[in-house]
Amino acid sequence: MRWRGRRQSDNFEDARGTGGGGPDGGFGRSGGGFRLPGGLGGGGVRRAGAPSIGMIVIVMIVLWLLGINPLTVLTGGGLDGSTGGSTMSFDQARPPAQSAEDDDLVGFVRTVLAETEDTWSQRFGDSGETYQAPTLRVFSGQDQTACGFASAASGPFYCPGDQKVYIDLGFYRELRQKFDAPGDFAQAYVVAHEVGHHVQNLIGVLPEFNRLRRTMSEGQANQMSVRVELQADCFAGIWAHDAQARGLLEIGDLDEAMNAATQIGDDAIQKRTQGYVVPESFNHGTSEQRKRWFRKGFESGQVDACNTFDATSL
Repeated sequence: MRWRGRRQSDNFEDARGTGGGGPDGGFGRSGGGFRLPGGLGGGGVRRAGAPSIGMIVIVMIVLWLLGINPLTVLTGGGLDGSTGGSTMSFDQARPPAQSAEDDDLVGFVRTVLAETEDTWSQRFGDSGETYQAPTLRVFSGQDQTACGFASAASGPFYCPGDQKVYIDLGFYRELRQKFDAPGDFAQAYVVAHEVGHHVQNLIGVLPEFNRLRRTMSEGQANQMSVRVELQADCFAGIWAHDAQARGLLEIGDLDEAMNAATQIGDDAIQKRTQGYVVPESFNHGTSEQRKRWFRKGFESGQVDACNTFDATSL
């Protein structure tokens, strides 16, 4: 990816070496995701008009297909915040030293973040809206977030409570070495996916999911989570579409993203970590689904193409 010499985002916080304290352990997000603060509907962010309304209607239709009466949402229901699913295990002991390699990575992720800002500012602007960019915060070891403690085992995730993307840069070493997904475009895909969750927060998808999941069983919440995650993959593909139009892609970049999507599919992770697959526990999507939805965003460049909530979309 041709990224050197390009604008770097100022929406960035460097918390490496500060040591946020708190217990070890992760949120169990496999290869990128989001963490919803308990009881919050997306941190009180503004919703961007029509896209939110349309997506909510689609989510309600999907609830019928999952065997849930959407009317129960209006009268409340039992809170079942767990989503279960496969987990990605990362080494928790990471050196806090700010190496030259990590400093270079910081420049890289800030550049990718800036490119996502350009992509989504244009998309929101085309709809008459103003894009509110997230903050990307890199840390080492563990950190405090509005969604609870983040640790090196968490993997990258987005927290709607403070509208920040959290990444321990050691994750990229794990992605390259343990999960056989090297390449800078694979790393860029991770950032773009998490920013995709921020877009979902702004248009109302995450707040609505957080509200509706209170009436769902664990299995039903997992099914809905898969649709949320695949849409974030599709949104990452939209960014890649624009990156190609700007002349940033090099030979092999798209293959790097496709390989990363393959390696972090729920089925691939479960086969690697436990030797067998439990489809009902999937909460991010299979390798095939993740590749397909990233490619759909990449080839179309259109938000409307990322409707993973359509009943026949998966």
